[in-house]
Amino acid sequence: MSKKNILLISDLVGFGNLATTAMLPILSYMGMQTYNLPTALVSNNFGYGKYEMLDTTDYIRGVFPKWEELGFNFSAIATGFIPSEQQAKIISAYCKKQAEHGAIIFVDPVMGDMGTLYNGIGNAIIDCMREMLQVADLCFPNYTEACYLTDTPFRKEGVSEEEAIKMTEKIHALGSKSVIITSITIDGKPSVIGFNHTNGKHFIINYEEIPVMFSGTGDVFSAILIGHLLDGETLKNSTRKAVDGVYNLINLNKDAADPYHGIPVNKYLNIL
Repeated sequence: MSKKNILLISDLVGFGNLATTAMLPILSYMGMQTYNLPTALVSNNFGYGKYEMLDTTDYIRGVFPKWEELGFNFSAIATGFIPSEQQAKIISAYCKKQAEHGAIIFVDPVMGDMGTLYNGIGNAIIDCMREMLQVADLCFPNYTEACYLTDTPFRKEGVSEEEAIKMTEKIHALGSKSVIITSITIDGKPSVIGFNHTNGKHFIINYEEIPVMFSGTGDVFSAILIGHLLDGETLKNSTRKAVDGVYNLINLNKDAADPYHGIPVNKYLNIL
């Protein structure tokens, strides 16, 4: 396999540019050999209110032994939406084995936004994501997800720098080596805060907020971030490029008729 190969373990959405569908073209364009394993087949974005979903836990349970028999290994694994605690245990065990072979584990604890869980996601998912953090080299929840992970009340007005740092420390204590929290207002400014375990330092990146909500922007952020990290960039620089990339894509599509459909990333790969 290529030196820079990555396995995406997340949901596969039939209608919409999000999750695996959004991440694959970005990482491929950035030079990564990409593979995927769907955690669920989802008809469309949960935001539409009606959807059909097939949990693929039984399929995954059979896949991992086959891959182990065939000697498949990955230099990185990125996990996203996981529909059950049982599946989380299976995936985290596999990630742990791959980490022993040198794989870097990225965890996006997909659960919610704007202070609430996504439609169709129950409280049991919180424990699933805490399970995944135990094998993470880097996790990147948004502020809402960070609140659920750490049992911290969500505050629409945001938090102070000290409070934001404490949240990263709580998530680090759950098991993730490095931590990024996105979409968090710090001292009145839209921000991303990071903790880099390799140097023990925190960093904050402020950005201008465009007043429009797109589905799948977290997946785009994840893909850009991971691509730059695997290309040898620092965590802070990779985060800055991911923030700028998402901003540019939202700005180019801010007048789209259906934000639930996500951003058509294939049209804009050259600007990443």
